Amino acid sequence: QVQLVESGGGLVQAGGSLRLSCAASGRTFNNYVMAWFRQAPGKEREFVASISWSGGRIYYAADSVKGRFTISRDNAENTVYLQMNSLKPEDTAVYYCAASLSVTNVNRGNPQRYASWGQGTQVTVSS
Repeated sequence: QVQLVESGGGLVQAGGSLRLSCAASGRTFNNYVMAWFRQAPGKEREFVASISWSGGRIYYAADSVKGRFTISRDNAENTVYLQMNSLKPEDTAVYYCAASLSVTNVNRGNPQRYASWGQGTQVTVSS
């Protein structure tokens, strides 16, 4: 399995931006589908975005983040990013990076399909 470490979270005002990073260890990073999930207090972990090994297939959670968030990856640096713009208070959550070798287009939003997880990074958006 690949080991994941997130960074870049913090406190930001509504309308602001943050860029999350997820550094992966392991030589097979470019084999993995990478994804970002988030979990707000008292809520279930929800899918935010995923990106295929080549970067050619990208998916976002419908409506909630589309047009504001951008996922990308740098296989040479073993890193996946989440650029978050026009942040809203409802984006407040712990954001997790995840990796999978078995996820498909059908189940990419299912956390159980991801075998590797980071420790999470807190994002707080004030109104």
